[in-house]
Amino acid sequence: MNREIFYKQAFNLKGGDFIKAGSASVQIKRILKEIGLSSDIIYRVAICCYEAEMNVIMYADKAEIDFSITPEEINIIFNDEGKGIENIELAMKEGFSTATNAMREMGFGAGMGLPNIKKNSDEFNIESVVSKGTKLSIKIFLN
Repeated sequence: MNREIFYKQAFNLKGGDFIKAGSASVQIKRILKEIGLSSDIIYRVAICCYEAEMNVIMYADKAEIDFSITPEEINIIFNDEGKGIENIELAMKEGFSTATNAMREMGFGAGMGLPNIKKNSDEFNIESVVSKGTKLSIKIFLN
């Protein structure tokens, strides 16, 4: 398989910045449209990116997104610094949320973020260290 990267970009996110929440996801979606990828792929990437971006905004101090495209796949890695996830298995359950009341009042915290990311990705991996941060790796195949 050819693993040559033909597009790569990094994005920085700041935790708690609800004003800019979703902006990296919108940029990634625009890039995929310009490349001419199918609407199905764009839809899946957009869901994964938005859900992961909102988790960073809600729970982490900051993060970097490494976004790359090869002829075979789209790779998105969210690497955040923050409080981490105490129980990944529990966090993966639909409906489980640690959102604050303020987050819920803004319409977030339904507990569907990580399950939606897993459902819309072809490969999904999450690693977290409490008091350090979380690394989320998402892969979506183009064929």
